[in-house]
Amino acid sequence: MDAAPRPQRPAVTELRLSAFKSHRNAVFPLGPMTLFRGASGSGKSSALQAYAALARLAGGDSLEEALAPVPGGARACVPHSARPDAQGRRGFRIGCTVDGPAGPVRLDVAVQAEPELRVVGERLTGAGRTLLSTALRDPGLPRVEAAWHTAGSVPVTRAPLPDDRLGTALLPLRVAGKTAGQRMVLDAAEQLVVALRSVFPCDPRPELMRAPVAARDGRLRGACDNVAAVLGRTRDECGTRHALLVAAARAGCRGPVEGLAAQGLEGGLVRAVLAGSAGAVTPLERLGDGELRYLALCLVLLTGPGVLAVDPAAEVLPARQVLTVLADGLDRCLDARQARELLGLAARMCERGHIRLVGTVRGEVGEAAEEAKGASMVDLEG
Repeated sequence: MDAAPRPQRPAVTELRLSAFKSHRNAVFPLGPMTLFRGASGSGKSSALQAYAALARLAGGDSLEEALAPVPGGARACVPHSARPDAQGRRGFRIGCTVDGPAGPVRLDVAVQAEPELRVVGERLTGAGRTLLSTALRDPGLPRVEAAWHTAGSVPVTRAPLPDDRLGTALLPLRVAGKTAGQRMVLDAAEQLVVALRSVFPCDPRPELMRAPVAARDGRLRGACDNVAAVLGRTRDECGTRHALLVAAARAGCRGPVEGLAAQGLEGGLVRAVLAGSAGAVTPLERLGDGELRYLALCLVLLTGPGVLAVDPAAEVLPARQVLTVLADGLDRCLDARQARELLGLAARMCERGHIRLVGTVRGEVGEAAEEAKGASMVDLEG
């Protein structure tokens, strides 16, 4: 019987929070559309923070850079109940699994947050083998001792790596790829890095979206503060997707909506407007917070790396990449109708395979989320 074909687009299929904030030994399967539901303080945001930190590490950020967006930084990632050892050290452990052409590849990282920030252990596994392992041997040196699979005349290669970076992301610079074992290591590392790098954290900020922006500022940022310029670009570049966005606006905004456009202002600035019936025009700054967040999230789901401010892997064909949107508070400020329309759009876009969504929602939105085709719910209520 033939083996099932491997996915051609690398994607994170599991997030592991062995010891991170309030999570202990938590394993979360991730599908094309995964929504974390739970009360305040249940750990919804923490899961997305860990995912985003792994993504930044895979992109080459240092530990300090990767954890800076987490409120409280690295120390806030340590479980509150964690007790320091005899040397006063405390830390956390996170990991993930990425499926793709190389098969399932696991990454697990142990981070020391106190008294100083450093990676103290990392393990990359795939095809039933340990492909990379690192360990802190000498606390007095800013490095870890790494060993990676070679399967040549020397079965394992050993070398020091910096203790503030993800070793897996550095392997393409250190592994020659001359032996079958080395190529296995490179394939696994590339698959994991490509999947993690293709992440767009998105949290639209209505208070920033109302101001005019430079017309040339055409790549959407995570706060969606330059949405006016991006709307003008999408209207010119892709009529089909822009029409879908107008239809989404019609379904989620009050009053008739016939179009979305960027209106030129003095000084090279633009503002976004909704076109209504009989030529009426409503500037976006007049919309409510819920309408602005709804429009911005629809825009994100209907576009891609060419429009969003992400750095796709240049070494992989675009058709073999998948963009993952991280949306903490996906339904924040939305009413029931907007949440239902947004979740339906997300389900349709994720079903196509080019985009994935990992978000958090309030408990009362769970029923609408469960009705969305293909949505996976992670219930943290308990």
